[in-house]
This record gives sequence, structure tokens and C-alpha cells, in this order.
Amino acid sequence: MMKLLISGACGRMGRLIAQEAPGFGFEVAGGIDPNAGVFAAFPIFPSFADVRAEAQVLIDFSSPLTLPGLLAFAGERKLPCVLGTTGFTPEDMEAIRMAAEGIPIFQSPNMSRGVYVLRQLAAQAARMLPGFDIEIVEKHHNQKAESPSGTALSLMDAVKNDQSIPVVGRNGKDAKRSPNDIGIHSVRGGTVTGDHEIGFYGSHEVITLIHQAQSRAIFAAGALSAAAWLIGKKPGLYGMEDLMG
Repeated sequence: MMKLLISGACGRMGRLIAQEAPGFGFEVAGGIDPNAGVFAAFPIFPSFADVRAEAQVLIDFSSPLTLPGLLAFAGERKLPCVLGTTGFTPEDMEAIRMAAEGIPIFQSPNMSRGVYVLRQLAAQAARMLPGFDIEIVEKHHNQKAESPSGTALSLMDAVKNDQSIPVVGRNGKDAKRSPNDIGIHSVRGGTVTGDHEIGFYGSHEVITLIHQAQSRAIFAAGALSAAAWLIGKKPGLYGMEDLMG
């Protein structure tokens, strides 16, 4: 079996990836998490400097704060990485691009194959519906920290043009829409795994595209599929378009 390291091993996604790993041909060699606890048969190390396990690929669902240590560790070991963490800054993305010159890195704000298809459909609709107003609504559980979601921002990237103006929420007495606005709205509540809706509003007609994540297992499956695919690839920055293509 292929050997896997999990960064963020004690989090919800880390535990789920460990649970699903054997079904994708992986044995978990170890985990990295500052909140190291005993919940599995593999060792969990508090930091990358403490890792004593060997693996063929690393999957990360932790925090952007771990990125410098992760990239240094992976670069030293020439270890392919799948980055499922969201909330990266432009500076973080530049660091990822630089690291990808030496190792293969797979990065996506959403590991769902369905969300990838949603982006492709949204981009096609935007091309075919010039002049339609575009609004994006994302819904997540009440503990999600960042807003808007990385997936909502990626949907905006899929439909925007050079004249587009992102508008995050609306408030005030003059909230009328400008022709080039793309509205992005966030809902936080309960245990919603992740819903994304992109609406195209024209004169007397509306087209709505929706993706609903009914279980986090879809993100684990996507990350594990990407990890298996990434092993043996040349250095470079890869994404869902490469996996799905």
C-alpha cells in the first residue's frame, strides 16, 4: 500500500481521511497536529520537525498558519503535497507556487468533483448569458471561520470578466445593483456541510446552478484521489482541472 502523512490529523477532515484512506490504497504512516491525541493506530507528531515517519505523499487539512513549516518539510523530503486547507492569502499562494518549482503540489479550495463541474457549468453560462446579473450564495456550518468560502471565490473567478466588481454582501440605503456587480453572500448556521448556489438573473428569467455537499466524505475522497494521482508527477502546481482532465 502507498504511505500517507496527514497534516491536521486530529481535525474532522484529518480523521475522516484516515478512516477512508485504506479504500484508496493508502496506509497512514503518521499525522501532524499540535493537538496530538491518541485516536488511531498511527503516530501523531506535534510538529513537522518531530516527524519520524516516511511516506510517499502528504495531505493537509489544517490551517494556513502551518504552511511555511509544511512547505519547508515537504521541500526537504521532496514529498508531494495535497493542500485542502482554505483561506490562503496571495502571499501564501506565491509561496506555494515557488515551492511547486521543486515538488509536485495539488491545491484546490474544494476537493469535490461536483464543485469542479459546477465551476465549468458556471463559466459556460456566464459566456452564454452576457448582461445577466450574477449572484453567488454559500452556506456553511456555524463554526466555519472564513467568509466568503474559498469555493465561492473560485466560482467568482470562473464567471468574472475584466469589468466585474465583486460585492460581498449588501447593506445600507443605496444597495442597488450596478451592471458589473457579482454579489457574494454567506450564510452560517447549524451543521451545513457546504452549499453553493450561483444564479444568473435576466429579464423575466432566472437560471440557478446548485451544489450541495451532503457529507465531508466527498472532500476526503477527492483529496485521496488527488494524492494517489500526484505520486510520481513532475514538480509543478496542479489542481482539479488536471485531475479531472
